[in-house]
Amino acid sequence: MAKKVVALVKLQLQAGQATPSPPVGPALGQHGVNIMEFCKAFNEKTKSQEGTIIPAMITIFSDRTFSFITKTPPATFLIKKAAKLAKGAHTPKKEVVGSITRSSVKEIAQLKMVDLNAKNLEGAIRIIEGSVRSMGLEVVEG
Repeated sequence: MAKKVVALVKLQLQAGQATPSPPVGPALGQHGVNIMEFCKAFNEKTKSQEGTIIPAMITIFSDRTFSFITKTPPATFLIKKAAKLAKGAHTPKKEVVGSITRSSVKEIAQLKMVDLNAKNLEGAIRIIEGSVRSMGLEVVEG
């Protein structure tokens, strides 16, 4: 018989650097999960992606066990990395803080395709371009 799911927890953590301190400890501790076991498993699975933010979907079961899946890094993280920016614009519609090439947008769309709600690559590119504009960046040819 399948285990009963008690909770679904979403966290965004640095790859290979999960620790029992917040946000991991409070999010998992309230459900009685072994926090160190999760940290070790997450760090082992993501150690090849050091320096990247990785979203994790943690499923917690009634017997206090868990399973988790990792997703691709957030689009905003990838966009900032490609544009070599620390953060986006304060007023995106009024100021432009940088630019990103169309080829970089295509690469990000290909990487994010598994997590996006797009039927094809063109749709994924349009979604990423929307994120680029909402961060106060512009897409340039290249």
